[in-house]
Amino acid sequence: MPSPHIRPLDLGDDATAAAVHRIGRAAYAVEAELIGFDGIPALHESLAEMRAQDLRWIGAFSEDGQLAGFLAWEEEPNGGTGTGIDRLCVAPAFFRRGIASLLLRHALAELFPGRPVEVTTGAANTPAVRLYEAHGFTRGADFSPAPGLVMASFSRRPTAGRPPGRRGLPGTS
Repeated sequence: MPSPHIRPLDLGDDATAAAVHRIGRAAYAVEAELIGFDGIPALHESLAEMRAQDLRWIGAFSEDGQLAGFLAWEEEPNGGTGTGIDRLCVAPAFFRRGIASLLLRHALAELFPGRPVEVTTGAANTPAVRLYEAHGFTRGADFSPAPGLVMASFSRRPTAGRPPGRRGLPGTS
């Protein structure tokens, strides 16, 4: 795929929100299979519930304007400097094309440079675990928020001398 472009997403737009919701459900269905747990909250949220989330959104678009994936995050409350990635999803038709890496690199370098970032994923979601490790995230303690589900926590603290999001690695996702 020629280089996709990234732009903010407006979930107030019905077509955009529907595309994000459709991609999220498809991506979370794949994750549910990988981790053996279908109780992922975002997998079952309605379009209205997704839109009601207090998140900021960016999307990666193919050359023909198709939404290939998105990243949503929340800012730390009360003026804090941290950021929490809430979801990073790629449409299954665009798997293994570097979309997740592109979105993550863009977010780290352009949206929250020099800021600590946290994210969680299913511990058995090997592609996501590899993605975060490849982009400088450190794995923290695993935890189990529900019976049958083990989550892995990751954090990324900026270090001097390394521009955030730039590791010189080929795009992986």
